[in-house]
Amino acid sequence: MTHVHVPGVRELIPEHEIRARVLSLAERIDEDYSEVGELLLLGVLRGSYIFIADLSRALSIDRRVDFIALSSYEREEQRSGVRLIMDARVPIEGRHVLVVEDILDTGGTLTYLLDLLAARHPASIRSCVLVRKPEQKRQVEADYVGFEIPDTWVVGYGLDYDDRFRALPFIGTVDPDALD
Repeated sequence: MTHVHVPGVRELIPEHEIRARVLSLAERIDEDYSEVGELLLLGVLRGSYIFIADLSRALSIDRRVDFIALSSYEREEQRSGVRLIMDARVPIEGRHVLVVEDILDTGGTLTYLLDLLAARHPASIRSCVLVRKPEQKRQVEADYVGFEIPDTWVVGYGLDYDDRFRALPFIGTVDPDALD
């Protein structure tokens, strides 16, 4: 384990805790999906790439990995929306799908994605998120949650601030005023 110091970033969840939690999640997922055949892990880019890589390696069940990319945007009336940027390559009809997402805040993105995928008639669909912020009018809950975090901006382990800090081995809070 390497200690990394980044000005403006304070470690919140250390690397060893992330590793242990990913293994614990994988054990639960292995148990829950032991009888279904192949599980499709569908990662939401870009934030989930490290999490889904570690999670998929920790699983012992038969699995396939694919990705989907979404973009949040602001409409004129100041409500946010979500749109599909890149679709999955694997058809999901009749498959057991586990959406793997980096963060759950209001649930708008996850709700959009689950609705989109449900219309494609998977055998089952669940969600797994690395971190979840406190409930504030949340639209949806995740089936598997790595960590509960405070309502603050977090980076590392795939999470970013302005496309920076994704590759940090830990999850940390960022102080935008302390960044250059």
